[in-house]
Amino acid sequence: MGTPLREVTFVVVDLETTGAAPGAHALTEIGALKVRGGEVLARFSTLVNPGAAVPPQITALTGITNAMLVGAPDVAPCLEDFLSWAGLDAGTAGNDSNPAVPGSGTPTDTVLVAHNARFDVGHLRGAAKALGIGWTEPRVLDTLALARRAWPRGKVPNHRLSTLAALVGASTRPTHRALDDASATADVLHAALEVLAPLGVTHLEDLATATDPVPARRRAKSRLAEGLPTTPGVYQLCSATGEVLYVGSTVNLHRRVRSYFTAAERRPRVIRILDTTTEVRHVPTPTLLEARVRELRLIAELDPVANRRSRAPRRQPWLHLVAGPEPHLALTAVLPLREVGYAVGPFWSRRGAQEALRAAESVLRLRRRDDWVRTNSPGPSTTGGSPTAQASDRAASFLSGQTDLVAAEVLERVRRLAQAQRYEEAGIWTRRLRSLLQAALRAERTRPLLTCPHLVAARPREHGGWELVAVRWGMLAGSLVTPPGTDPRPGVAALRSSARVVSQPTLVGQEASVEETLLLADWVLDAGARLVEVDGDPQALSWPAASAARYGKVLHTDPHLDSDRSRHRG
Repeated sequence: MGTPLREVTFVVVDLETTGAAPGAHALTEIGALKVRGGEVLARFSTLVNPGAAVPPQITALTGITNAMLVGAPDVAPCLEDFLSWAGLDAGTAGNDSNPAVPGSGTPTDTVLVAHNARFDVGHLRGAAKALGIGWTEPRVLDTLALARRAWPRGKVPNHRLSTLAALVGASTRPTHRALDDASATADVLHAALEVLAPLGVTHLEDLATATDPVPARRRAKSRLAEGLPTTPGVYQLCSATGEVLYVGSTVNLHRRVRSYFTAAERRPRVIRILDTTTEVRHVPTPTLLEARVRELRLIAELDPVANRRSRAPRRQPWLHLVAGPEPHLALTAVLPLREVGYAVGPFWSRRGAQEALRAAESVLRLRRRDDWVRTNSPGPSTTGGSPTAQASDRAASFLSGQTDLVAAEVLERVRRLAQAQRYEEAGIWTRRLRSLLQAALRAERTRPLLTCPHLVAARPREHGGWELVAVRWGMLAGSLVTPPGTDPRPGVAALRSSARVVSQPTLVGQEASVEETLLLADWVLDAGARLVEVDGDPQALSWPAASAARYGKVLHTDPHLDSDRSRHRG
């Protein structure tokens, strides 16, 4: 759930300087308070000898004279003492890679607070750099930005520390002396957090977005995340009438749903639905993989207005070979499962499918294409009539995984066009080949699961135990997590007996969308997973030597990333 603010240690600091730029000779005074839960735990105050004269105008403002600083310690020992006192020594300060430990009081809980923090933190950082003192960026909270969220213009004439201290009734009046100003800043901090608490700023993790420009009415809806578990799951944002507006999946339901209302969401379609969201439904799942699969199924079933991806999984075309007196390549959205071993796809768009079809036909020559004839393709071409049995066999071999039969020739064509400085045509053929190879990669990854009656795969969890997944005919049949330090074999037996019964489909996509099968393939067949049980032919869980994956570097595209489609993740 995060670290409640009452358990966070705030180091509220204020500096006085000579007016010089940040460096080794600018600090004249450091004052700070260490507070937690509204109570002052410790104070730090010292004058600092900057090794340079204090200008008269600075003396008039702060009251700090050159005579006062003669016997003060130099900047280096003062800065080292402060960083050690605050728990901000190099290597101990809290940051995103070293998160806070709830309630521990250790340095990782520390948040550095200042009014106009850019000034104070900039001087601390600059002095440390100039003096060779180790510095690790701490968590920083600026009460100036926080106050602008808590008290917008109209409620206060300005956001100066003296104005805000008077507004909140601070116990100490700012005097341009470090400890007094730090005390006033601490009172402003507590008052601002009290104002923002009803708007969802209640935990350490909320501070990162507390100053984001989130409308108050939306931030107040963060209460919709109350009671949600911190487990993986799928969630639905719903309107007052019960309409599902958006579906997503996440590894942490509470944190993800809360973030919609406490962070600056920039996607226009999501912003629109957040203003009308009044309810959040959720389904916890044992694993993130199951949550993502449920997300795909719900998007296909409910067609939410704010989801753009995965909305028509059964209209995605495949490239296959049509038998008959004149065999030819064609696109179809209805592919029999028995033909999945001799098809390429699916394609995420009709346009991409047409591009791939032209690339394949230009080499396999089952039909005449004027544009590929003009590219001076080597070898004889068929200009009409029925294709030979040999050409049909070549097409079947290509569709079953022998990608080299097409890719090698198209790449050679691109090379010749580039050498002839026909760059526009070379780009066209490169785009066509890329569409074809990406679809071939999808086919290669989905075939093993689409034709497998049952398998169980396992992955070790970071903190012990195993994630187990059952897949039947390309569909997620069940998943579970075994406790750390226990034998996973009883879990495998339980999953086998409790997994969904899936009958062999007659069509691809009949029981589960191909996107679901691709998700499962990424999890089951990639490095890190272990195959525990496999029914059917284990040799099916392999790729041909001439796999499309070998062309990933040639085309400057990741074989696991589709350039013509960014798949949604909630």
